[in-house]
Amino acid sequence: MTKHLFLAGAMALGLLASPAFAQDAWTVRPEWVRAHESFLASEALQGRGSATRDEAIAATYVGSQFEGYGLKVAPGMTGYLQPAKVIRYALNGPATLTIAGKPAAAPMVLVGAAESISGTSAVFDGADLAKIPHAQVLFVTGGKASPMALVRAASAAGAKLVIVREDDATRGLAKALGGKPRMPAGLEGKAPPSYAAFATLPSADFDKAVAQAGAPVALGLPVVREEAITTNAIGWLPGSDPKAGVILVTAHLDHLGRKPDGTIMYGANDDASGTTAVLELARAMAAAKQARRGLLFVAYGSEEIGGYGSSWFGDHPPVPLDQIVANIEIEMIGAQDPKLPAGTMMMTGFERSTLGETLKAHGALVTADPYPEQRFFERSDNYSLAVRGVVAHTISGWAVTPTYHTPDDTLANLDIAFMTRAIQSLVEPLHALANSDARPQWKPGGKP
Repeated sequence: MTKHLFLAGAMALGLLASPAFAQDAWTVRPEWVRAHESFLASEALQGRGSATRDEAIAATYVGSQFEGYGLKVAPGMTGYLQPAKVIRYALNGPATLTIAGKPAAAPMVLVGAAESISGTSAVFDGADLAKIPHAQVLFVTGGKASPMALVRAASAAGAKLVIVREDDATRGLAKALGGKPRMPAGLEGKAPPSYAAFATLPSADFDKAVAQAGAPVALGLPVVREEAITTNAIGWLPGSDPKAGVILVTAHLDHLGRKPDGTIMYGANDDASGTTAVLELARAMAAAKQARRGLLFVAYGSEEIGGYGSSWFGDHPPVPLDQIVANIEIEMIGAQDPKLPAGTMMMTGFERSTLGETLKAHGALVTADPYPEQRFFERSDNYSLAVRGVVAHTISGWAVTPTYHTPDDTLANLDIAFMTRAIQSLVEPLHALANSDARPQWKPGGKP
């Protein structure tokens, strides 16, 4: 009997010392990381297009993993999935262009709008986008700004349409878009986002159009309205102190889907890698002793077409937003940035709040964003929460990796070892934040 008691006691001590019961011994395993990626970035999911059945399958997978790890259904929900209706717009025919009431050459539309556009035109030939004139239609002849930078700047100046000269760069963008323009979408009950459309004209036709600057211009867009469902996956770990607040850990699970020519945009790094990190951090925290603070783990849908999953979550949070102490979004941690020290990740908007410093104090390998000109802080799902007052930032690996939004964003091109170390480096900082009194704060001028 003594022998049996000794063995039983030894087994109990072994369990207590195992990763499932001792937070400081928890080890993220590379085979777990690879297994998630092997499914999420597989041919079977066809690139997890925003608001598609493939996205819903990915969300169902994440929700089932949450349940298997022991996470609970979030307050007020009946399951692990949070669906939302998205209204999308598409063209069912070619766009047309008229200038001074007369037909012009057919434009190549790269960014569309929810309706046809008309207005007076002007020419902008500078390089400083802050000096874009206030006009409804802009012919841009100078500078080397990216199309998206032009769209953002023109939209801020009140423009409805930007037209540029067709060149290799715009033809390359059209190819990357699969020959179809990027069209607006929006959550049901809300107006679609208002931004300038973007089109090109062949060189000779562009010169003719510029010569008529000041004349009225009309872009005809045969738009049809479509409905789709986007899906968030949400798991909940209640805290021991309901008054201590909640930590929100997020990523987006959608990508670009399948192009019209059949090419699959796998999205292994963007953002199956972040979704994998959310899953593995949820597994680690579920295996640890109950934290003082509650933890919400969320994989959003429809980030790629406008952050609609995170916007819906922000409008319908399972817990009041003022209870969320901080939001850690994780995106594109599948490769090491050569600009950063080995093993280190960047945090967007690092200087805006004390969250990065708090995480670093507990061993997180994060540093400031080396690409401030890219405005990454505003280009991920963290922003949907940040504009609502939540201290929210995105942690990334190599944010400008060459595989970004290409068919080469595959499992084969991931650095699984780096991903595993990156996720591991966040386990203890997350555990510490969930058990501390520290509440990250916006710094002066940091809150968007």
